[in-house]
Amino acid sequence: MSASLPAFQPSSVHLDLGDEFFDPAKAARFPEHLVRFRHDAAAHSVGLQGLDEAAWIEHFGRFVPLPGSLPGPLALRYHGHQFQHYNPDLGDGRGFLYAQMREHGTDRLLDLGTKGSGTTPYSRGGDGRLTLQGGVREVLAAELLEARGVPTCRIFSLIETGESLYRHDEDSPTRSAVMVRLSHSHIRFGTFQRLAYFREHDAIERLVRHVITHYFPDLADAANPPAALLERVVEVSCRTLSGWMAAGFVHGVLNTDNMNITGESFDYGPWRFAVDLDPEFTAAYFDHGKLYAYSRQPAAVRWNLTQLAHALDPIADSASLGDAIATFQPTLTRAHTAAWLRRLGVAPESELRDRAFVHRLVRVLTETRLPLDRFIYDWYGGASAETRALGGPLGALYKRRWFTPLRDALLSRAPISTAAAWVDAHDGPTSLHIEEVRAIWDRIAHDDDWSAFETKIRQIRQRRI
Repeated sequence: MSASLPAFQPSSVHLDLGDEFFDPAKAARFPEHLVRFRHDAAAHSVGLQGLDEAAWIEHFGRFVPLPGSLPGPLALRYHGHQFQHYNPDLGDGRGFLYAQMREHGTDRLLDLGTKGSGTTPYSRGGDGRLTLQGGVREVLAAELLEARGVPTCRIFSLIETGESLYRHDEDSPTRSAVMVRLSHSHIRFGTFQRLAYFREHDAIERLVRHVITHYFPDLADAANPPAALLERVVEVSCRTLSGWMAAGFVHGVLNTDNMNITGESFDYGPWRFAVDLDPEFTAAYFDHGKLYAYSRQPAAVRWNLTQLAHALDPIADSASLGDAIATFQPTLTRAHTAAWLRRLGVAPESELRDRAFVHRLVRVLTETRLPLDRFIYDWYGGASAETRALGGPLGALYKRRWFTPLRDALLSRAPISTAAAWVDAHDGPTSLHIEEVRAIWDRIAHDDDWSAFETKIRQIRQRRI
């Protein structure tokens, strides 16, 4: 360790669950360690800002344990539904839980988990590696979602590792990397599903108590802990889902092993941001049935929550779990309304008026396929946006008769207090569509030119909602 870490508050509470929840893992040895990205603000939030580059590589490239945290990597055990087909052969196959710690100011328990750190008992014949392109894409997705106020993991570190990888979905050989993400929890829906599959009912109860104690302590006195926990997971999942929808984001792989109990989105593979609100827009090239298309994400999340309810069924009565699942639609409606108001920078008025406004807004955007990011930039701040919107490139369209009802609704909405500052920080919409992502990667792949990547990160962070 090249620097003392007086502000670092380590934890290792995942060990309390017992060794039936994880397996010891060993990090791969990589021929090179080139730091390509480090999230210094995230490091500061957990007291790790004192690490110089050598120490950063030691901990996030070689995975020497952080002092006082987990004594070694843990490959977490879980199952899950993949495209709604149950798979009992999952688990951390190319990653592990590396460390736990407390966040400054909130005392929240946070995890550092890896991707591309080598094989584990659950690798199923894979090489346990991550492509550099995949790591770059994960950084970009997490950065823009965070900037748009969507609950997400933060990509903490990305280190190029000097190996050549072969993948059927990338030009190969391609470059390799190891990534570390910072998230509130790595306990997945599939963690519960695995215990139900093996009928480990006592372990399900232990996991419920653990989650309530460390993530939702306000539920400690709940009369029915499993149902109370499920209802809270519904709530946090709806908050994230509504954020995706307002951001035009398509996760691409909404399997139950890719959803966690604290609601942050993570594991960004074939994600995309939509140009417009096309209900059929799909991110994953292999999602031939469009199961996880933009408009089907709410149904997918509800289905996944129902699978979590089934996993809790052995330790709770079905009626109470059903009641918890029944909160999904009203909870999503409230979260959906709040997310669109926040994205548009307008203040709430009343539940009924806000819901009607958002319904009209989304219907028009869906029917007309107006470019989403352009529209948000034009009309951010509602009543304060008239000159900008009508004088912009789509101004003539906004003056048409068919747009009048929505234009009047937009001009009737008061801006939030920070709207003017947000507009001042912008000179146009901020997007991250697939063509730009590919162009950023092409410059890295062909010329080792990271300037477009670094510029995009700066732009995204300067233009936070």
